[in-house]
Parts: sequence; structure tokens; C-alpha cells
Amino acid sequence: MLQALIIVFREGFESFLTVAIIFAYLKKTGRDSLRPAVWWGIGIAVLASAGLGYLLQSINQPLWEGILALVAAVLVTSFVIHIWRVAPHMKRDMEVRIEQHASKGSGWAWVGVFGFTLLMITREGMETALLLIQVRQGRFWLGCALGLVCAASMAWLWAHYGHRVNVKRFFQVTGLFLLLFAVQILFYAVHEFSEAEILPNSEAIHLATEPYSADGRYSLWIMFAMIAFCGIWLAGATALDRARATAASRSGA
Repeated sequence: MLQALIIVFREGFESFLTVAIIFAYLKKTGRDSLRPAVWWGIGIAVLASAGLGYLLQSINQPLWEGILALVAAVLVTSFVIHIWRVAPHMKRDMEVRIEQHASKGSGWAWVGVFGFTLLMITREGMETALLLIQVRQGRFWLGCALGLVCAASMAWLWAHYGHRVNVKRFFQVTGLFLLLFAVQILFYAVHEFSEAEILPNSEAIHLATEPYSADGRYSLWIMFAMIAFCGIWLAGATALDRARATAASRSGA
């Protein structure tokens, strides 16, 4: 449940944040007439992501599960690193791209904003589907629902009290969790490939990795260790931020 919660929380917040930035910019530039294009983009992106999730749920062959695990690990690792690089100027870059689309003729502006929204939200939805297909622990749907509620609440707090929400640390700690989860997914991939008997000594590898697989007796402990590591890192980073702020205030005084 916790893995599903954190994944949906992270990806959901990015989606809510993206929509909030788009709506805020359209309002600021007097282009409220393009808001329906955003809603249409969101709706189709959600349907496309749900369709992919349904398709992936029906795949239960070890070979395909291993391939999907590799794809998910590569995508999430590359995207987390990308977010860490662009996060400081993500809002500005998005506004520049929205302006490029919205400044065209009325018809093309609608299509441009719709396409931009569709691309941004679908990217988050596809990544979420690929990650969630690797989660095989109990109370999966409860974790997804709680993650969505937390993401919506976080987005509301950001919209109303943006100066109090440390978005930088949020992306860092959730990105760290996803990177650790990507390593776990790679381990799952090896386990599934051994079950499909395409690796040398597949039977021995399968027996050795079974206790640590998604259904193994140590999987829950591995998840708690990942969360504890991220919690310790966040506590240390927060303490360091406070120490720097205290030092800066003293030097300023």
C-alpha cells in the first residue's frame, strides 16, 4: 500500500502542479477562453493512462513482466534525474512553452494548449502506470486513493500557501524513493527473466531471488527500509536547511 501511495502522491502532485501552472498563466495573460482546451487535454490523458494501466494489468507472463520492469526502471531513473535538473526553472520553462502555443491564431492556440496539456499529463500517467504495475502488495487501491488525496491536498497547499511548501525538498525526497524503487524493479526484472528461463542458471537465480521478490517474505522489510532511508535523508536535509537559515540570519544581524 505504501509504495502505491508514494508513487501516486509524487506523480499526482506533479500533474496537479502542471495544471495549476497552466491555468495560472492563462489567467495572468488574459486567455481564459483557452481553459476548455486544458480540460479536454486532462480528460483524454486520464483515459489514455487508464487504458494503458488496464492493458498492463492483463499481462502476466514472466518475460513481458521482466521487459516492462526494465522499461519502467529506465524511464523513472531518467525522468527523476531530468526533474532534478530542471526543477529550479520548470515553472518559467512551462510558461515560455505555453506562450508559444497560446500566441498563435485562435484555432491553433486551442490545439496547441490542448496538445501541450495532453503531453504533460499523459507523460505523468504513463509513468504512473508503469510503476504501479510493479506494486503487488496488499491494499493497492487504498494506497492509490490515499496518494491521490495527498497529492490534491499538497497541490491546494501549494496554490494557497506556496511560500510554506518546500517543493524542492518534496521532489528530492520522492525522487530518491523512486530511484531506490527503480533498483528494486531491476531486481524484479532479473527474477522474472529467471522465471521465464532465459538467463543462464535460471533455476538457481530464481530460487536465490524468490525471498526478495515482490511476493517474497522480505519484500515488506525492503519497502520499509527504503521509506526509512528517505525519511532519514529528509530529516537531515531539513536540519541542514534550518542551520543554514539560522547562520544567515545571524550574519545578517
